[in-house]
Amino acid sequence: MSAGEVLVVGNGPAANRFVERLHHHGHRGGVTVLGAEHGAAYNRVLLTSVLDGTLPPGALTLPAPPPGTRLHTGVTVTRIDRARRLAHTRDGAAHPYDTLVLATGARPALPEIPGLTAGGASPGSGVLALRTLADAERIARTPPQSAVVLGAGLLGVEAAAALRRAGHDVALVHRGPHPLDRRLDSVAGTLLTRRLEGMGVEVHADRRAAEHHHGKLVLDDGSVLAADLVLLCTGAEPDTRLARRAGLTVRSGVVVDDLLRTDDPRIHAIGDCSEHPGDTAGHLEPAWEQAETLAGHLAGVPVRRRGTRQVTRLRIPGLDLVQLGRGGRTTEVEAGDNAGELVTFTDPARGRYARLTLHGERITEAVLLGLPRAIAAVTRLHALDLPVPSGRLELLLGTAPATADAEELPDEAVVCRCNNVTKHTLAEACRAGAHDLPSIAAVTRATTGCGGCTDAVRALCGTFRPPEGTDTP
Repeated sequence: MSAGEVLVVGNGPAANRFVERLHHHGHRGGVTVLGAEHGAAYNRVLLTSVLDGTLPPGALTLPAPPPGTRLHTGVTVTRIDRARRLAHTRDGAAHPYDTLVLATGARPALPEIPGLTAGGASPGSGVLALRTLADAERIARTPPQSAVVLGAGLLGVEAAAALRRAGHDVALVHRGPHPLDRRLDSVAGTLLTRRLEGMGVEVHADRRAAEHHHGKLVLDDGSVLAADLVLLCTGAEPDTRLARRAGLTVRSGVVVDDLLRTDDPRIHAIGDCSEHPGDTAGHLEPAWEQAETLAGHLAGVPVRRRGTRQVTRLRIPGLDLVQLGRGGRTTEVEAGDNAGELVTFTDPARGRYARLTLHGERITEAVLLGLPRAIAAVTRLHALDLPVPSGRLELLLGTAPATADAEELPDEAVVCRCNNVTKHTLAEACRAGAHDLPSIAAVTRATTGCGGCTDAVRALCGTFRPPEGTDTP
């Protein structure tokens, strides 16, 4: 199938990956990318690492688009003319397309709290949302002061810890019973709260913001928090404004089928702005797989969707927390035909916890906290859909070898999730002469995100035979 002129609206991780894979699959038509933000594409998942200087802003930059790609940044698309196949921009230009790909991402969901937002549409004075690299850089330049992070999902927890490391006095306010309550049960949530408090973060769970005044935030129980800065981490919603104006079907996101087509066969949607029943918004892995699927389809290359196994890693130095699968608050496996085996391990004195849900000896869900060796082994077993060894406790304590060695990983297995680096990419880099971690990172960007893949990258590259006369990492 020939895709002709492909126009991509958006320049985030999903769009960046799509354009690279389209080139990889041999697309010969023109490709134009229109990005609303100025500057190169970057990895949004790592924004909190900029807040405390763990990573410089430039480290988030994604690879440049392939040669021949026409990239326009700082350009906002205002209207799609489906009849003439034109995308009109705010500067008066009109860009033609044969195939249009919407990768408009998501925008912050702003809570309706008196004094917190200006007219309910944008943050008020002293209030910021964290969604773009410009947001992160602006917050990073803020001198230490009293800061309140509103919302204790993944972004809020990471941001609170980062601000505390940067020297701010930090309070974390969450309306749920504990941080990450949609992902963790009460035991893991309690242990996470203790770890955050141990870092100096003041946690206010089961509380809502009632009113904001300059320099302070009033909670629903009447307590008042000093708040020179209020950071909104209250969720995101798919940016579907352009799709709605074009008359495409939209529910929470732009509705797409298995080939990422909207109800206009010439328009596709990928990433956070799209809605597909088999994918989870807000995660990079589904967005990358959507990009691969669509790129192959448009280039006429059969691509089989493998389905993504959800892995959520908390990116806080010194705090090892991973959730596999859906997670949730339950502490028992549901009874009935779908009943499985529940394996739990709790060591509150040392802040360690694990809960595995098994079906047919395979891990379907898991939460692990404070167990780095178990996290590595369990994540690998889950990714490869391999059976769990009979020594469950030994596995969790890291005293038994994992049954899934590096050689068993398939070539397409993602080793570095922050930068979507596969085993195949690492193998090619090592065999081409990257013989230590710094050179591997320079070539592939593996280990340059949260760093959680460092041991796996070192072990994998040790299995690849380097050119004669060189040393392995």
